[in-house]
Amino acid sequence: MRVLITGMGGELGSRVAQLLEDDPRVEEVSGLDFVPPRRRLRRSRFRRVDLSGLDAAADFVAEMAPEVVLHLGVYEPHARSSPVGAAERTANTSVAVLGAAARTGTLRRVVVRSGIEVYGRGRGRPSVPDELVPPEPSSLFGRICLEAEQVAAAMSRRLDVPLTTLRLAPVVGSHVPSPLGRVLRLPIVPVSIVSDPPFCMVHVEDAAAAFAAVAHGDRGGVLNVVAPGAATPWQAVRLGGRVPFPILGRGWEVARRFAELAGAPVPTHVVELLRRGRTADGARARSIIGLHDMRDAQAILAELFEWASVTPIASAQTRVA
Repeated sequence: MRVLITGMGGELGSRVAQLLEDDPRVEEVSGLDFVPPRRRLRRSRFRRVDLSGLDAAADFVAEMAPEVVLHLGVYEPHARSSPVGAAERTANTSVAVLGAAARTGTLRRVVVRSGIEVYGRGRGRPSVPDELVPPEPSSLFGRICLEAEQVAAAMSRRLDVPLTTLRLAPVVGSHVPSPLGRVLRLPIVPVSIVSDPPFCMVHVEDAAAAFAAVAHGDRGGVLNVVAPGAATPWQAVRLGGRVPFPILGRGWEVARRFAELAGAPVPTHVVELLRRGRTADGARARSIIGLHDMRDAQAILAELFEWASVTPIASAQTRVA
């Protein structure tokens, strides 16, 4: 089986590549991204591609002729890209890679990364949506995810190729460039003064295991990939020993500006999570994929806060002096 991974340069994409490298059923693993892989890969092929254009990505896909495409090139605002860059890179990757893969005639399966942000948190929306709830995104990242889903679904219908959509909870881990993780690790964390809504997450290792599992077989449809349990902003602040900064109304915009100055930009979907919560029903995915040993929400937060801060090391010249 020849597998192509978009977004291979990220923490999630490179971990999925490692898992597939260890799978004897996978003959070849290739991938592309606008940054190099964050992990060491042994036998994967990687092509660094400027995602502002389409030709280089399409040429690489045509050369590889993949049988399976794992479309992880769905970029979260303020993770590794600006909001505008995230939207453009996701759109370009979806169109170029999936279109080129369709033209090869070898494609047998597509898996696309999405997020539970597609359900939205507007008025009247279910607080714990399952896969039957229709998407209605209320943030930029939700719309980015939904557009990637729609491009993949259109190609799947046209070619009659099975499609699996994994809607991930916010992906968090000690080394993951997560906007939510950065905010929660700030010394002072913005929280709502009027509510303490629950939110869920998924550890990057469990998310990677889900993609590796559905690369095989005929599992199709939409699956919410969510860790067991949930947390609230005030609980996270107490667990991390941070100082809560209660906010009301327009104060969120001021908080966003201060957080950005502190090195933790807060995209709209993270503000939405802190103000209104974000959970989803992940029971179906855990049952179908067999993810029975997932890290729960409290364990994910504990790892996030136990991650040591960077300690500058004096140069040899300074120590001698």
